[in-house]
Amino acid sequence: MKPVKDILEERISAAMKQCAHSSGTCPAIVRPSTDPKFGDYQANGVMALAKKLKTEPRKLAEEVLKNLSAAADLDIADICEPPEIAGPGFINLRLKSDFIADGLLEINKDKKRLGIETIGQPETIVVDFSGPNIAKQMHVGHLRSTIIGDCICRVLEFLSHKVIRQNHIGDWGTQFGMLMALLDEKSQETQKHTGVALHHSEVSRLPLMVFEEFYKEAKRRYDEDEEFAKAARAAVVSLHNGEPKYTMLWLTIVDESRKHYLAIYNRLGVNLAEADERGESFYKDMLKGVVEELLNRKIAEKSQDAICVFPVDSTGSPQAGFKNKEGEPLPFIIQKSDGAYLYATTDLAALKYRVEKLKADRIVYVTDARQKLHFDMLFAVARMAGWAKDETELFHVKFGSVLGENGKPLKTREGENVKLKELLNEAVERAKTIVEEKNPNLPPDKKKEIAQAVGIGAVKYADFSNNRTSDYVFSFNKMLAMDGNTAPYMQYAYARIKSIERKGQTKDIDVEAELSGLKELSLTEPAELDLAKHLIRYGEAIQDAIADYRPNYLTAYLYELAQKFSVFYTNCPVLDAGPDKRPTRLLLCDLTAKTIKHGLSELLCIEVVEQM
Repeated sequence: MKPVKDILEERISAAMKQCAHSSGTCPAIVRPSTDPKFGDYQANGVMALAKKLKTEPRKLAEEVLKNLSAAADLDIADICEPPEIAGPGFINLRLKSDFIADGLLEINKDKKRLGIETIGQPETIVVDFSGPNIAKQMHVGHLRSTIIGDCICRVLEFLSHKVIRQNHIGDWGTQFGMLMALLDEKSQETQKHTGVALHHSEVSRLPLMVFEEFYKEAKRRYDEDEEFAKAARAAVVSLHNGEPKYTMLWLTIVDESRKHYLAIYNRLGVNLAEADERGESFYKDMLKGVVEELLNRKIAEKSQDAICVFPVDSTGSPQAGFKNKEGEPLPFIIQKSDGAYLYATTDLAALKYRVEKLKADRIVYVTDARQKLHFDMLFAVARMAGWAKDETELFHVKFGSVLGENGKPLKTREGENVKLKELLNEAVERAKTIVEEKNPNLPPDKKKEIAQAVGIGAVKYADFSNNRTSDYVFSFNKMLAMDGNTAPYMQYAYARIKSIERKGQTKDIDVEAELSGLKELSLTEPAELDLAKHLIRYGEAIQDAIADYRPNYLTAYLYELAQKFSVFYTNCPVLDAGPDKRPTRLLLCDLTAKTIKHGLSELLCIEVVEQM
């Protein structure tokens, strides 16, 4: 089922084009009405066209309506009541109840996709998200990239795009030199006291939190002790040269880190596997070639013994490039004076690989907003080099920070980043307490299942429901509330509808049988029509959510759906309705439950439960 907004946009735009006698585009700019008393949709494009044609907007709007009714392929009488012109030239549109009913029946025939069409021209889209650091536990700062990236992938896949997940893990560089230099010292100390050096098999048995503490110690030593810093840099060189001892240590640390973050992904329901990993080490042999190519093509140059690119826009004008606070050209450094490569070099190599080897039509990076300048410059360099063509879309999905109640980035009392594992544990424990209070008679295994779904779902939904570009305050009390735009409220809304089906069975009402042969609907009550209109707009909500990669558009739709269902259920008896009304109302219940379940489970990856 094509979104109603798209059908109206196409037909009204074509009618406007006839008025303009133009081969160019004349967008109708169809939007949902902000006030239901003016209709369901409003076409706002007439004013812009009237200005272009130097004509009176209302007169032009009348001409557009004449064109719509005069051509069979443009006529919207099958969709809308007679359109109305309002104000300076707005066209108000109200959907026919028969059209809405047909839409519901079409959705009912396509239970798997709920009537939502796949994309006409699928693309190959690389999505770079999560990116945990090796030798460190995932913390709250990784939450948004991980779950927003996964949601983007799920929606794109649902629309039939070929999605390639890429987990760009930090598994290469100076931090490993620091760790290995410290492990060397500890091995020597062990040998001094026991006569036997620390073997890599013993290192492999160390938990990740020990490596994390080692890293903190090594970082402090690196900053304060020049001799240790020299040893760390030498260890990096040895690792990069493939020395077996350091390679074995590196693989051990990577493997231990992987066990940690894969367990977190599994708990969050995130589709990221080892096969999706493309760490910094994957691109190490490409870095030299990237620098040489940019130098040979005069895109990069030496500046203060480093090799840099000074990115400019597509016009090639230095005045349009990136500047520092003093107004001087800002360099994108790709090789330091000591010959070392940087994150920028690795990111360029990754982008080039994704376009040339993975054949990406679009590359989406999901990182925090603080990296905006880096990605703006990265994209500019990739365009200058021709690795990203004009038709290759590069998009940085920026997001804000997770804040504590004090309005500052969420930290422990000791000032450390909150570990993601501990945060999820606490969410589940708090949810378990709520389940105990609300439904103490449930079996223990059922309580555990619900607590897991509610706790993890609450954390994810709270993040999704906020505008991704904004910071938000993390509050267990708000996210676990049973009212408002929260996961528990949405999960309860779903469970409530499923309970109607169960009650039907006790009244000998075969819900499935009544729905399977349904060919006509009776939508006469305002609450029925309001809910039905919202149900046929699910595809529009998905389009809006993916157009700018904003999951909050999806959560807003689902929350509004649950509210509209509540109004419907209050005003329209379902199981006690007469035989002329009950099938329609059962269908509204069924499609609402299916839509909530699809949005939560399939796109946001938040579990629903049949009982709360």
